[in-house]
Amino acid sequence: MAPSGLLVTGASFAAFRGMHWGLQLLPTPRSAAQDRWKWRNICVSLVHSLLTGPGALLGLLLYPQMAADPIHGHPPWALVLVAISVGYFLADGADMLWNQSLGQAWEVLCHHLMVVSCLSTAILSSHYVGFSMVSLLLELNSVCLNLRKLLLLSRQAPSLAFSVASWSTLATLALFRLVPLGWLSLWLIRQHHQVPPALVVLGGTGLVTVGTLSVIQGVRILVSDVLRSQPHSPIPGHKETRNTRTCCDGEPVLRDDPTLSLKD
Repeated sequence: MAPSGLLVTGASFAAFRGMHWGLQLLPTPRSAAQDRWKWRNICVSLVHSLLTGPGALLGLLLYPQMAADPIHGHPPWALVLVAISVGYFLADGADMLWNQSLGQAWEVLCHHLMVVSCLSTAILSSHYVGFSMVSLLLELNSVCLNLRKLLLLSRQAPSLAFSVASWSTLATLALFRLVPLGWLSLWLIRQHHQVPPALVVLGGTGLVTVGTLSVIQGVRILVSDVLRSQPHSPIPGHKETRNTRTCCDGEPVLRDDPTLSLKD
C-alpha cells in the first residue's frame, strides 16, 4: 500500500496545513491575542489528537489482532489512520519551522522526526501497523494536554476546568502514554529476533526519545500544577511575542505531540 499510503500522507499534510492557514481567518480569544500562532497551532494539534487517539483505541478494540500480531495483523483502514498521523506531524513541523526559530522548536522537532521515521516504516512496508496503532494511543493523552494548554493561553488557570484538565493530563499520561510505551518496549525486546536490526535500533531510539520527553513533560506538569499551588505572578518587564514559549502566567507552554506522536 505504499503508493496509496503516500497519497493519504500528502493529502493529510495539505489538509492540516490548510487548517493552520484557515484558522488565521477566525477570531482568537482576547486573552490569547498576544500569541495567536500558538493558539492556532494547539487547536490543530487538538484536532489531530481527537481523530487519531480515539481512532486507535476503537481500532484496537474492534481488531485486537493488531496487538496480538503488531507486525502483520491489521485491516486496511488502520494504515490510513497511520498515514494521516504522519501527514499531521510533517505539517506541524513545517508550521513550527515557519513560525519559530530552530532553537525554540528543536525539542518538538526531534520528537516529530522520530515519530515520522517510525510510522513511515509502516506506510512504506505495510507491516508494523499494529505497532504504530498502539503508539497512537499516546494521542489520548495529547487531547488532555492540548486542552490544558488552551486553558493556560486563555488565562483560565487557576479554575475548576484547568484543575480537571491538569489531573486528566497526568492520569492519561500514565495510562495512555507510559503504559503503551512500556508495552511497546517490552514487545520489541522480546520479539527483536523477528525485526530487522535497523528497525530495532530505530524503534528503540524512538521509544527512548518519546519516553524521556513524556517523563520530563509529566514532571513539569506535576510541579507546575500540583506541587506549586500558588498562582504564578507575571514576570516584571516580560513581553510576549509570537515566538515566546511562555504562557500568559509565566509558565512554559509545553508542546506534545504527540506526537509527539510515537507523538508526542
